[in-house]
Amino acid sequence: MDPVCYGNGGDVGVKVRKAVIPAAGFGTRMLPATKAVPKEMLPILNKPCIQYIVEEAVYAGIEEILLITGRTKKAIEDHFDRSPELEFHLEQNRKASMLTEVKKISDMVDIHYVRQKTPLGLGHAILCAKSFIANEPFAVLLGDDIIQSTVPVTAQLIEEYEDPTRVLLGVQHVPQKDVSKYGIVQPLGALGTGSRVPVATVVEKPLESEAPSNLAVLGRYILPPNIFEALEKTPLGHGGELQLTDAIEVLARDGRVDAFAFTGRRHDIGNLEGWLIANLSFAMDDSKLAENILDELQKNEHIRTHLAAF
Repeated sequence: MDPVCYGNGGDVGVKVRKAVIPAAGFGTRMLPATKAVPKEMLPILNKPCIQYIVEEAVYAGIEEILLITGRTKKAIEDHFDRSPELEFHLEQNRKASMLTEVKKISDMVDIHYVRQKTPLGLGHAILCAKSFIANEPFAVLLGDDIIQSTVPVTAQLIEEYEDPTRVLLGVQHVPQKDVSKYGIVQPLGALGTGSRVPVATVVEKPLESEAPSNLAVLGRYILPPNIFEALEKTPLGHGGELQLTDAIEVLARDGRVDAFAFTGRRHDIGNLEGWLIANLSFAMDDSKLAENILDELQKNEHIRTHLAAF
């Protein structure tokens, strides 16, 4: 698939060919399910969460993906690898549609892997991608964030990206009570859905009383290669980890960060409630599944009793 290119008039524009997907976390919020199964492999319907992330990058025109994994994440690599035994079984049993689907998973894009040997935070995970990225801008898609949207969020960001020396952050408004969960930006101007503005500052997980706004960075970035220099100079921050937000703040002070309010419904699948809601939300987009689920909700006495209590 050709890279997505955008520019003004007849300009060549900025190519974003590579993406980094950090997937090295322990998934402690989803224990015990994640004791032996990576949280990224938990399913939304019949597809693991990480496949939604990879597909979003592919649909945005990304040519190469680097997955940042850890010692317990081999199942992710196996999922995107060929499975000759399974393919043979499906072929022998004449399950052509399933065979096509299985082969498509391993053929969709060129995926590389590197292990984050020490869990020192998101900034450290991104720093592990330095040699892979070299000297070009790249997308970052966090493995915890599944976003339902007509146009993939990464494609929305790439369309807005014009200067390979700047950061572009995918943001949305969150409830004020939740600002301490996110990196929060202070925009230099009003920011409506589908628009972009420069950013004055970015703060990692501020107190509610100290947050500069309720615009949160929600798991999608386009980063310039100079982010690595900023990361290398950034001391450990919140939680004793190397925070990507702190390195982005360095570039914000230099006037090199923009925020883009993307369109889409974001699900935090790193916690049980978010994962359950994601499953229901995706199921409602499937007419047959939606009909069966709604029918079951009406017939199930246990569920009806709980709904009546609200």
